[in-house]
Amino acid sequence: MRWAAVLLLGLAACGPVSPERAAERCEERARAAQGPQIGLSLGANSKSGPVASGSIAITSDAIRGRDPLEVYESCVFGLTGEMPIRPVRLR
Repeated sequence: MRWAAVLLLGLAACGPVSPERAAERCEERARAAQGPQIGLSLGANSKSGPVASGSIAITSDAIRGRDPLEVYESCVFGLTGEMPIRPVRLR
């Protein structure tokens, strides 16, 4: 019986996504489609002194040159089965 409860919880996690949550998730994907995401962190600590780290990430959408608006709309449609409830916010 335990496995049945785990299965039901797993299926509940795959349920419908709210339009607002879909918009948030898909905006992140659309922003990533704009091009490489570059991060740089600088700092210091009392034990080792200066610390620096960096990262770069690029999505397949960015590599293919997909329009971020199209990425957003198709993502929301894929998650909800409906068109977006609001325009994309690409900060």
